[in-house]
Order: sequence, then C-alpha cells, then structure tokens
Amino acid sequence: MIGLVTALQVVLPVALLLWLGLFALPGAFGFAVQAAGVGAFLLALALVAQWAVVPWWLPRVYGAIWVGIVFWHVLRGHMGEWAVLPSGAMQWTGLLAAVVLLASGAWYATAAHRGRTLPPGAVVDIGNPFAKGAYLVGSGGSNALINAHVRTLDPTIARYEPWRGQSYAVDFFGLNTWGTRAEGLRPTAPEAYAIFGATLTAPCAGRIEATENAMPDFQVPEQDTVNRLGNHVLLRCGDALIVLAHMRQGSIEVTPGQKVAMGDPLGQVGNSGASTEPHLHVHAQRPAAEGAPPISGEPLAMRIEGRFLVRGDRLTGSEG
Repeated sequence: MIGLVTALQVVLPVALLLWLGLFALPGAFGFAVQAAGVGAFLLALALVAQWAVVPWWLPRVYGAIWVGIVFWHVLRGHMGEWAVLPSGAMQWTGLLAAVVLLASGAWYATAAHRGRTLPPGAVVDIGNPFAKGAYLVGSGGSNALINAHVRTLDPTIARYEPWRGQSYAVDFFGLNTWGTRAEGLRPTAPEAYAIFGATLTAPCAGRIEATENAMPDFQVPEQDTVNRLGNHVLLRCGDALIVLAHMRQGSIEVTPGQKVAMGDPLGQVGNSGASTEPHLHVHAQRPAAEGAPPISGEPLAMRIEGRFLVRGDRLTGSEG
C-alpha cells in the first residue's frame, strides 16, 4: 500500500513534470496538449487521492512547478509555430500519451468536483467535533470516488444494509507539523498518529443514546470487522443521530441518557473497531428502526461549521 501511494503521489507526478520540462513536444499545438494533459492529470490526482502519507500540501507544490515549467517554455520561445506536428514514433507516442492524460485527468477531476456538491435530501448542520489540532478529510463527499462510504447506498449488496446510515460519513486524519498524519510512513503504534488521543466534544446539543468504552485500541493495521464502530458515542440531536466512532478505550466521558451541550467533552480519538489506523469517523443518520442495527437508519448529509467537507479539505479545532 505504501509503495503504491509513493508511486502515484511522488514518482509519477515527478516523472510527468520532468517529461514536460525536459522533453517538450515540438510546436505550440503539441506542447499545449502535453501541458494540458499533465496539468489535468495532476489536478485529478490532487482531488481524488488521499494526501495523508505524504504532506497534504504536496499537490500545491506540483501545481506551482507545472505553472513555472509552462511559463519557462513560453518565455523561452521553445514551442515553435502552432502548426508544427510531431515527427517520428517517439514524438507521436508522446502526443498520444498527452491526449490520454488529458482525457483521463479531465474525467476524474470532473467526477471528483461533482462529489463536492451536497447529495439530495435533508442536511444536518453540526459544530466542530475537535477541540484542538489540525485535521484532514480522508473520505468525504457525495460520490464513491472521494468517499468510500457512499458505496453502502447500493441496495443490491445485502451486507451493506446494517451500515447504511454511514453512507455520507466523514473520516478525519490528524496533521502534524510536517503536514502528514503520522511519524513515519505507516507506524504500527497508534500513538505515532497525530489524531490519536485528540479530544472530541459534542458537535450539537442533545442526548446520549448509547456508548461503548471497553473495546481495545489495535496496533496498525489490525482491526475488528465484527464490532465495526469500536468505542463510540451515539448522540441524538433533534431528529438526527450523530455517530462518532473508533474512539479510544476508556476515554468516553458520557453515559446513555445524559444530556450534553455543544462543546461538552465526549472522549478521545482512538483506533478501535474496523479502523486500519487511528482516525475519527463521524456521520449523521435518522435513528434506526426498533430492533435494527444502530447505524442502519436513513443516511443524512452533514455540514460541519457550515461546510460540506470532502476529501482533501482541512479543519482546525474549535479552540484553534
């Protein structure tokens, strides 16, 4: 997994930028297609990929380098005349590759952009669940390209039915000083992750419906696929149920039936349940039918501090 991330988010972008900078296609037309193809692909990668293993700001660096390369070629007059076409198999292969990059990049970037719009139906507005720290959205949005949870809307897959309430969930990683989610590429100790132990507060005023506090925090990448929520808090706010999952063992400070105000402490982020590494899972849903699994209710989209958060967005704790 780490090797694939490195290849897609470091090796491939650097190779494409070197190709654009050192092996520009001849003529304005060829270079324009090449530059557009590389740019579209980098944009799609920035919108679709999870930028947490490598720094979240790296796509911005790639974008700045792309702009610099394009301006350098334009200012140096390296493009030649507009009508000049490639000559030889290598240059024609390069032009074909540029067209493929442009088409695929445009398709994925457009699809990712569509996922930034709210899905149809009711929307729940909640506050910031974090007291302090900086956080990155790993999964969030209204389509499966940028939010894996949306797959649970598929009615043809029976095993998704007990989890359907999480379809518009948001997953958060923590960010350290360098802009990554952990010390190292994939440490096994949960304490090495920036989000582990982060304080969680009630994102709305309501009543605690249920809690779990005794599940163990696993070493990475172990997980419990049976008790999927792990340690969790179910908070009833009006007609909606807010679910905060994968919390730290023994950290939960509230009990079922207790009324809480927005900002009251709930517990800490951990690595319990079906969590391959420390993160916060939060979603909104209608309460499940009596006797049904607790997160099988109708899924609801959320705005946090007025924002519909999608993959790649950042959130700062309410106390700064």
